Amino acid sequence: MEVIHGIDKIERKFRNPVITIGNFDGVHIGHLSLFQRVKDLAETMGGESVIITFYPHPIKVLSPSNGPPLITPHEQKVHLIDAAGIDVFVVIEFTSEFATMSASDFVQEIIHDKIGAQAVVVGPDYRFGHKREGDIPALIRMGQELNFEVHVVPDITLNGVEVSSSTIREFVTVGDLKRARDMLGRDYQVAGRVVRGRDRGGRLLGFPTANLQLIDELTPKPGVYATEVVIEGQLYDGATNIGYSPTFENGAFSVETHILDFSEDIYGKIIQVRFIERLRDEKTFSGPEELSKQIHEDVKRARAILAKRRTNSLGTKR
Repeated sequence: MEVIHGIDKIERKFRNPVITIGNFDGVHIGHLSLFQRVKDLAETMGGESVIITFYPHPIKVLSPSNGPPLITPHEQKVHLIDAAGIDVFVVIEFTSEFATMSASDFVQEIIHDKIGAQAVVVGPDYRFGHKREGDIPALIRMGQELNFEVHVVPDITLNGVEVSSSTIREFVTVGDLKRARDMLGRDYQVAGRVVRGRDRGGRLLGFPTANLQLIDELTPKPGVYATEVVIEGQLYDGATNIGYSPTFENGAFSVETHILDFSEDIYGKIIQVRFIERLRDEKTFSGPEELSKQIHEDVKRARAILAKRRTNSLGTKR
């Protein structure tokens, strides 16, 4: 996938580009349905599939203190859109000045002049331009004037609930990993750099942990989870605690993962933690000994859950 950071960095004419535009936080199954329509139309028109997004996320510029935590950091978003089979990914720098661009100027200057779109694919609630003044009827009218098609893809619902980034955030926040997984089309994960923690896991409890300095903004509800851990492309089983370590005084918020059957030095490395199943709430124990016994049970349950998951996955592949 060709990645272009900055609208002014476009140095070639795209071949019959078919585009969609949005923030695409989460790159969930609703977004993937838009991407599929873009790819199908591009194939029919002998063109290129083009995704246009914004960085930073507009809410970070327009309302930095009130914005929701993002599901996917920019780097992960690029990776997921690449995996979706898109030809070109254009990232527009979102600034306060850019936010004042009118809907008509956005269509004329960006969609038509810079991209040369032959078709635009959007969802039913798509809005654009200064203060979201542009809507789909306006886009269709401008498309007729500038000679590009407009295709509207309906929203996707699961069990009567519309798939959306805000709904996924709610599911992750309350620890409902299954419903988040169904809407994302993958396990929710966080990434972070392994840093020095309080050195209690191995020394006091017998379960050394990787303490993460998070890259992601959104974390599941505090508690203990069965997880999968990706380290330099290799997959390991794990049990992850999110929270404040209430058994100990002055517990600061942390994400700590015990990686099963693993003893390598990974300080300073960036790892990914995929949340598979919630095991329990975070609790206060009488002391290290009682907590260690509980962690032993947590690890035992995590092993069983992850082993069953692999068995089911192998059965599905067959």
